[in-house]
Amino acid sequence: MNMIDADGYRPNVGMIICNEQNQVLWAKRRGENAWQFPQGGIDYAETPEQAMFRELEEEVGTAKVCIIGRTRGWLRYEVPCARHRVSRRRYRGQKQIWFLLRFEGEEAEINLRTRQPEFEDWRWVDYWMPVNEIISFKRRVYWQALQELAPLINMNPPPMTDPCRSEDRYPVGGSR
Repeated sequence: MNMIDADGYRPNVGMIICNEQNQVLWAKRRGENAWQFPQGGIDYAETPEQAMFRELEEEVGTAKVCIIGRTRGWLRYEVPCARHRVSRRRYRGQKQIWFLLRFEGEEAEINLRTRQPEFEDWRWVDYWMPVNEIISFKRRVYWQALQELAPLINMNPPPMTDPCRSEDRYPVGGSR
């Protein structure tokens, strides 16, 4: 059972899964031309950690990871045109705790053919690449999560400033 808080946000976990080279697992949504990090809802009476391990099994077929860290607090995004009602409250979007994880299995153990597949393909990508590739309404949350968790793996500073601020969308000397 998924809960919606008083402000209209569904509690959720996001998973940034790193390999030994600090590349991150990037997954293609089933039937769509959209890529994202694995994420999923927190069920009633479930901790964020329990939800994270359950969602990993459900979405990528393995939970062979160690937790490097997690965001200090909730990061929120609104879903455009969220018009449906859930639990008699207006649904606005997701509030997420993000986990930075180190994958400890073999790549062959990543299996997207789960009971209810959400993804159809995956690949390892540069740590910062998802900020520029994710759908625009999730961009700030991705930026915040990656920025907050990067020091835990000694990741270099981001190659750009906050991509959600219009004045910062283009690097110095870049073209508009």
